[in-house]
Parts: sequence; structure tokens; C-alpha cells
Amino acid sequence: MVSLGVMEEKPFPAWSWSVEQCLKEYNVKLEKGLSSFDVEKRRERYGWNELRKEKGKPLWCLILEQFDDVLVKILLVAAFISFVLAYLQGNESGHNGGFEIYIEPFVIVSILVLNAIVGVWQETNAEKALEALKEMQCEYAKVWRDGCYVPDLPARELVPGDIVELIKTSTLRVEQSSLTGESMPVIKVTSPVFMDDCELQAKECMLFSGTTIVNGICVGIVSNIGMDTEIGKIQTQIHEASLEEHETPLKKKLDEFGERLTTAIGIVCLVVWAINYRNFITWESANASLWNFRFSFEKCTYYFKIAVALAVAAIPEGLPAVITTCLALGTRKMAHKNAIVRKLPSVETLGCTTVICSDKTGTLTTNQMSVNEFFTLGGKTTASRVFHVEGTTYNPRDGGITDWSYYNMDANLQALAEICAICNDAGVYCNEHLFRATGLPTEAALKVLVEKMGVPDTKIRNKIGYLIDQTSVKLGCCGWWMKRSRRIATLEFDRVRKSMSVIVREPTGSNRLLVKGAVESILERSSRVQLADGSISPIDEPCRQLILLRLHEMSSKGLRCLGFAYKDDLGEFSDYYAESHPAHKKLLDPANYYEIESNLVFVGVVGLRDPPRGEVYKAIDDCREAGIKVMVITGDNKSTAEAICQEIGLLSSSTNINDHSFTGKEFMALPVSRRIEILSKPGGIVFSRAEPRHKQEIVRLLKEMGEIVAMTGDGVNDAPALKLADIGIAMGITGTEVAKEASDMILADDNFSTIVAAVAEGRSIYDNMKSFIRYMISSNVGEVISIFLTAALGIPECLIPVQLLWVNLVTDGPPATALGFNPADVDIMHKPPRKSNDPLINSWVLFRYMVIGSYVGLATVGIFIIWYTQPSFMGINLTSDGHSLVSLSELRSWGDCHKWVDFSPDPFMAGNRIISFSDPCDYFTVGKVKAMTLSLSVLVAIEMFNSLNALSEDNSLVRMPPWRNPWLLVAMMISFGLHILILYVPFLATVFGIVPLSLNEWFLVILVSFPVILIDEVLKYVGRRHHWRNHKHKIA
Repeated sequence: MVSLGVMEEKPFPAWSWSVEQCLKEYNVKLEKGLSSFDVEKRRERYGWNELRKEKGKPLWCLILEQFDDVLVKILLVAAFISFVLAYLQGNESGHNGGFEIYIEPFVIVSILVLNAIVGVWQETNAEKALEALKEMQCEYAKVWRDGCYVPDLPARELVPGDIVELIKTSTLRVEQSSLTGESMPVIKVTSPVFMDDCELQAKECMLFSGTTIVNGICVGIVSNIGMDTEIGKIQTQIHEASLEEHETPLKKKLDEFGERLTTAIGIVCLVVWAINYRNFITWESANASLWNFRFSFEKCTYYFKIAVALAVAAIPEGLPAVITTCLALGTRKMAHKNAIVRKLPSVETLGCTTVICSDKTGTLTTNQMSVNEFFTLGGKTTASRVFHVEGTTYNPRDGGITDWSYYNMDANLQALAEICAICNDAGVYCNEHLFRATGLPTEAALKVLVEKMGVPDTKIRNKIGYLIDQTSVKLGCCGWWMKRSRRIATLEFDRVRKSMSVIVREPTGSNRLLVKGAVESILERSSRVQLADGSISPIDEPCRQLILLRLHEMSSKGLRCLGFAYKDDLGEFSDYYAESHPAHKKLLDPANYYEIESNLVFVGVVGLRDPPRGEVYKAIDDCREAGIKVMVITGDNKSTAEAICQEIGLLSSSTNINDHSFTGKEFMALPVSRRIEILSKPGGIVFSRAEPRHKQEIVRLLKEMGEIVAMTGDGVNDAPALKLADIGIAMGITGTEVAKEASDMILADDNFSTIVAAVAEGRSIYDNMKSFIRYMISSNVGEVISIFLTAALGIPECLIPVQLLWVNLVTDGPPATALGFNPADVDIMHKPPRKSNDPLINSWVLFRYMVIGSYVGLATVGIFIIWYTQPSFMGINLTSDGHSLVSLSELRSWGDCHKWVDFSPDPFMAGNRIISFSDPCDYFTVGKVKAMTLSLSVLVAIEMFNSLNALSEDNSLVRMPPWRNPWLLVAMMISFGLHILILYVPFLATVFGIVPLSLNEWFLVILVSFPVILIDEVLKYVGRRHHWRNHKHKIA
């Protein structure tokens, strides 16, 4: 009898109490179960056996949260002000119903709504881990109630004290790796564990909800239900971890950028508005009273609109969309490398990962048991022979036995093969070209060993192999042994004798007992040993010590060792044939098995292990080279974890193992300061026998130390830590649905090296994101300077808000997105991880883009002024369209044009239109359409050329030519195409307030725009010289 669950309302450690004490505590009889009255009373106290459903956030709350972002708030304010000004403008012009005047606020609001929809969708899909937990709960239970057997009671109706039936045999094995992380099924017993505070793995008399019975039957007492079970406690931990989720490093940087941008925009807008106060506040005379002024609301509103235009120019409206697009493209790249990203920001966070906390089983190892070596005795009792086995999977053709010859398969090796093949209940199947085990993994590995050994029959040896029938694999050699020696009885495994055996009928007609189990236990019950030639010799002390020495050598390598023996003199079982035999009653009582399995003939020892993946060795080296610390956190035992970590190079031979290997319980018992000291040490660290709370605490401490933590896991027990980590990585093949739903990324191949490849991809994506963020920000700096110059000089606005919005959203978008395809640096994994607080833009880059931005501003405003004031520029005739020229001073005082005498501008051609003026002053409003088109075209062209500068932060275009990223060239053509579209489609030209340009005017645009490349090339050269000098100084 065992108990189900773990904790109760009052402290009751059921695992440390005997069966009788538990029955007394719950006031229940094993053969009758609870009465209906007791069930109702207990349900009132404990509730239903189901996981609590956490209240989700209402939809309106989720929607509001999407607008809780600095950049979004700025855009909201800009959209509101833009709408008000558009409405006022419509009233003034008398066509307030026209849609085109509301394009600017409409576009901004559309972006924000789309962003909110995506955010809400992600939020509603983020909490499926709790639902997946509920799916793991059994729907029905077999229960004793009121003295009657109820075969299909709904599991939610179970209460503490219920007697449930699971299955009945002498041995109960349970697969609980998803909860505890143990790599092998564990044996359950009824004996209490006399420790109130012990690890989950040590609670051998407890069955846990959500685990699977491999073989055996039992009756148990329900000790806990619902949220008090282990799976319930994990749900609580997942919920608590979700409340602790922090912003990604990129989100923090963008928020900081948004806050600084808000301050800068506020100051600059105020300054622009303030320096133009003389245009809307005038005094009648110089000696007039300070309060005797005239206020022009119309001009005040006009300059307020300029300030709003400046705000629109300063805000990179397209940045959120471009970042999302780049991250989405990054997820596609990672998917090709078997890393499936569930949450877009995780792509960037991977790039600054400083610590990888990895599981062992299935991630660092193959999660497939395989025989690594075996030994038998040679020609005498003091000589042994060791055979090394290659291959790490259940595929019989994966590797072989080193220096093996079928012709040398002597009697001793034949006995070993016979025991491995017949004393075995496992099998192998094939699923999508992957070989898997049915039954116990160790037994499946033994059958694969038999296939590699072959058979001694030379006539049919070459005819035997394995066949795949649909998914099942028919193992030819094992089948040959099983036909040769028919199995007629089984003595099941138990924890007392630590062995199992079978009685088989040999071809000679006599019976033989084949035994396998723990080496020490088998050796203790063996009186003789079989030598290579098949002869039998007594086991003396030197022989025993030799066997124990070889056993120690194999165990120290992390191998799980099994001993093999047989017995021919079976006494009353010598003629056993079926259950009707008189001796069968002895087989019904497991207490007799020890006597039957005595006086054995020892055959040999086989060492098995879950081997490391072949790619892990290089991946660990790559992590070390990249400055990423690797920690292994596993539920497996300490010695196995240490052996694997030493083999893969995580723990070097010179490492003091005691300072780098701890059980979860040992680590948690240390003071916090000591824990932090251990986690801060260089080199790898191994945590074994780790429970969910241990994993969470390790992740929490690492995050408090400022580390960016990637945590891998596959089981239910890993879900809370996956949720808490900066990057939760679940296993795609062996991972539970709970782990996958709690994760940020899923490994399609369960491979540790895939994580390292994903980190490299994340670093590359981040570098590319920096490129396009710098590109977009430098473009915005140019726009701000152009509007600032416009306001400072007092000339008509050369760019209106809707044009700036078009440039920021549409024209800049394709090149910025294409920069996400920049090839990665070859040394990307030879650099230490960037710190999470590293700035997106350092002081030198900021200076560079202030210089570039200044040129953008000067060129944009300059071409506007040149059109109004100069007949030609650099040999290009500008007056061929027939427009009138004015002086710079007249252009700056255009607001007073109604006072000018004899000012009558000529009509001029703009495309197919003739621009004429009923009011001469319209020359600076309606008539600026050509000059404004030139300014917008120069801005677009400069930003296209500037995107080439962003190919590399420091390398010249000579070294990093544009064709290294062909997508950027395509994007530039798309952006130019879109600009040409709004120029030459009449409806769009009207909406954006522009006109077509002539060939001469296009030549002027290119001439003014191209120098931006030359300026940045000079700045890059200066930067390279500065870096080279610093590097030379450090070396000196």
C-alpha cells in the first residue's frame, strides 16, 4: 500500500508513517474505504480534487496594458493634438468632412490599435501552462467506498483517506521523471521514510499525481488532493513565477529611450514655440507697456503646429513595427536551426544570455540508455577481459563492439548474451526513423547489445538482422535466443534481493535460471564463476576482489552496472513446466526468490549509461569561449551527474569537485551569502537531486546577481523555473505540455548545442537591431534639426507632419527591416555577452549621428531655401519652371508679405499643373509645394544612402559592400518606388501636398543627398583609428 500526494492542511508527513499509522490517521479501513458520510465531511474541509483556476485579467484590462508604454503614450498625445489641429484647419478651410486632413491621426491610431491587438493576443496565449497541468490529472479512479468497489469514480471527487486501487504485483515501478527529473523508473515500496523533510526522490512510499506506472499494481491511501498535491504546488509556483516576470533588456532600453525622448521632445518643442513668440505676440511700439501687446491666435496655432510636426519627426513611429518584423524574421531563422521561439522578445534576450541552466537527461545526454562496456573473466579467475561498445542509441546498427569477432563468441559470452536477451521484458520500436524503447530503458539497451554480439550459429548468422514492421522492430538475434531457450517462469524484481530472474527450458531439455541485478547482490549469492572456455571455477577472494575492482572502475565513469549469473541445479524446479507444477506455489511468494536465486554461477558485468550527445562537447567549449556560464540542474543522482559533466568538459580534472557539485538540499541549507559566492565562481556548477523549489531559487538568485538566465527543462517540475527565467527553454521531443506552455522557446531536437546556436543567432539579431535602430534614430535627428532650423530661421515649414509620418513609417521601414538581414560577424561567439545595461547608442555613435543628422537637416532646409532664392545651383537651372525668386531676408519675413509693395509672384509649372496665386502671400503657402517636394525627396534620398552607412557600425563600404546584404538594395528600391508613387499618382500627391519633379530636379536631389555617405565614411575612419589606438595602448 502506498500513499498518493504529499502534503496536507496540517503538517502530516505521510511518507514517514507506516501503513497502519496512515490508516489510523485517516480513520479508514483498507478493505472498506470511506463511508459516504466521511466523504462529504472531508469534502467540506478539503474541497474538490482539482487545480485552482486562477482568475484571468479582464479583456479591458489587457487592452489598457498595451498602452502602458512611453512611446505609445507619446504617440497617443501626438495623435490627439494632430486630430484637434486637423479639425480646426478643416473648419478654417470650410471642408472639415475631407478624410485627407485626418490621415495623420488616423495612421497613428491604426498603428496603436494593431499593436494592442497583437499584445492582447500574446497575453491570452501566455498562461496555457496552468491549463496543461489540468490535462495531466487523471479523469477517473478505482476506489473503495462503503465497502464496495467503485471502478470509475471521477478523480475530482477523491478526498484524503480514500482507498484507491492502481495495480497488484510484488513490484511497482513508476516513471516520475517529469516531476522529479530522475532518468529511470523508480521502485515503490510500503516502508516509511523516517525523515519529515526529505527530497521528492526519497519518498519511495508515495505516488504522485501526473506520474505513470510502468509495471505493477498497488492499493493506496489518498493523502492529498487538488492544490495540496505536488502538481498543485507546482501550479502555485508557476503562478508566483509569472508574477515575477521582468521586462526584457531591449524593452528596458526602449523604455529608457522613450523617457529621454519625451524629455527632449518637450524641451525642443517648447524652445521652437518660444523662439517664434514675436510672430504671434507683438507690441505697437518699443516703449509700449509689457502688458500692452497684440496676440494672434492664428499664428500661435500655426507655430504650435510646427512644434507638433517636430514631435512627429522626433518619434520613430515605425520603430515598434520594424522591431517586431526583425524579431519575427529571427524566429524563422531559429526555427531552421530547431529552436522554436514562442515569444518574440526572447530572440533578443538570447543575445545577452550570461548563464545557461541546463537539465542533464535528454539535453546534455541522448536520453537513450546504451551499453558502454562489459567484462567477463578470461581463461583463469584472476584475469578479466573488457569489451568496449560503440553507439549511443537503440538502433542495433549504431556502432558495434570494438575488436569483436563472432567466431570468438565463446561459451561465457554466449551465456551473457542469453541472459541479456531472455531475462528481459523490453522492446524497441521505430518512430520517424528514431529508435525508441518500450519497457525499461536499461533492458532495451541490453537487447541492442545482443544484436551487436550476434549469435554463435555460423549457419544462420548472416541471415539474422532486425526488421522494422510498421513501427515495431523485430530483433533477430534476441528472437533466436528466445526460440532456443523458451521462457517458462519469471521471478520479478524486488528491492530486497535487487535482482530478477527467469526459468527457461534449454535445448537439452533441462531448465536453467537466468539472473540479472545489482552486481554486489548477484556476486554475494554466487559461489562459482564461469570462465571463457565455459568451465566453472569456485570464486575465491582474489577473484571476488578483481570483480569488485572492475566494478569500481566502471562505476567511477558514471556507468550503471548490472551483474549476470545463471544456475543449472534448480532442485524441485528442474522439471518445472507450468503453473500446474507442484513447485509453482513457491513462485507465488516473493520471500522464496532469494533462496531460489542462491548458489549462482557468475557470468559478467555490463555497464550502461545515458551517453552525452556528440555535439555537446563543442557546445560547452563555445559557451566558454563566448563567456557564457553553464550550470547543470538535474533530478538525477550526484555521482551520475558529476561523471557526465566531467566527461563533457564542464568540470575539468583540476576542479575541486566539492566546490562545484551540490545536491539541491545541500545548496539550500547554505547561507544566502555562501550561495551567491558559489554561483559567482568561474567554471561550471552541478546541482543534483534538484526539486522545483531549488531550481526556482537558483534562477532567482542568478537574476538578482544581474545575470540573464536561460533555463532548460522538460518536466512538470521544471515549469516554475522556466516561467521565472529570462529565457525558458522546453524540450520539444521529451518535454511535457506544461513545460512547453511555460517556456519562451522550444528545442525541436532537445539538443544543448541548439541553445548555443540560438544564442549566436540572438547576438546577430541584436547587432542587426542596433543597426536599424541607429539608422532610424539618426534619420529622426535629421528631421528634428530640419524643423528646428525652419522655426529658427522663420521660413515657411518645408515638411508637414503627414510627410514626416510617411517617411518614418513607410519610406524608412523597408531599409530598416532589411538591415535585419545583415550577415553575422565571424567572431560573434568569441566575444563576452553584452551587459543588459549596455546602451544602444554610445557617446561616439551619438556624436556621429548628430553630425549626420545635422547634414540631413541642413540639406533638407537648404534645398528649400535654394529653390526660393537661387536661379541655379552647381550648374543646374532651377528657374526653368518659371517661379519667382526672393531674397533670403524676404523668405525669413514671409509673414509680413502683405506689407510688401509691388510683390506679385509669377505662376509656375509643377508637373502638369500651373500654380497661380490670387493672393501674392499664397506664394509661401500654396506656392511652396515644389520647394517642399524637393525637401521631402532630399530627405528620402539621404535616408536611403544613410541605410548603406548602417551596414556596419565601423567598417567602410569598401570592406562591407552593399551587395553583402542584397535585401537592403531591394528595400531601397521599394522605398524609392513608394516615394515615386506618391509623387506621380495625382490623388496621393494631393494628399501629401507634393508635385512631380523634372529630371534636372532629380539630379539636384541626388547631388545634395550623396555626400552623407562620404561624411560617415570619414567618421568611421576616425572611429577605427580611435579603437586601434586604444587597443594598441591596452596591449602596451
